[in-house]
Amino acid sequence: MLLIHATDAGAAFFDERAGIDWNVIFLLLGMMVIVGVLKQTGVFEFLAIWAAKRARGRPFRLMALLIVITASASALLDNVTTVLLIAPVTLLVCERLALPVAPFLIAEAMASNIGGASTLIGDPPNIIIASRGGLTFNDFLVHMAPLIIVLVAVFVGLCRWLFRKSFRYDPDLAAETMTLNEREAMPATAPRSASGSSPNTGSW
Repeated sequence: MLLIHATDAGAAFFDERAGIDWNVIFLLLGMMVIVGVLKQTGVFEFLAIWAAKRARGRPFRLMALLIVITASASALLDNVTTVLLIAPVTLLVCERLALPVAPFLIAEAMASNIGGASTLIGDPPNIIIASRGGLTFNDFLVHMAPLIIVLVAVFVGLCRWLFRKSFRYDPDLAAETMTLNEREAMPATAPRSASGSSPNTGSW
């Protein structure tokens, strides 16, 4: 717009109606910082291993838990970043259980979009809408969260039907998964070796 002289610098950067929405820019920057810190804690790896063990290696239970985790995280963090963080862990879990990864990634992407709609900070368009409409965080939460909870439940049921042919259960692989220690994925809680370093958890 500036290059073709359709607007001037003042309007582009500071006009409340047609200019850059700095609320969105700085909130996204803040989210990136928070997500960067969370990534270092290993919390997403912890949740993925916990979900696999909680599901006892059963594919549909695992998918349902990952959907709930992704939707919940997307309500509090940027939904795109949430998927980027949880997808690599999902790949490892599916590889461990010899499951096709595509259905799980599709389910997580959809769950992220659903969960992100429940709060003001869950999705960039929500921030723009709130900024233009003068809506608060509670306005979004009160009106959207109940609907999103219902949609997540419906989506879990839909995934059971859509991906029913992908749910192959292997008791031996499930038993191996139950031996994993999710706390080892978190540096702060991982048991220390004699040298003072945390054990390597990348092999799980």
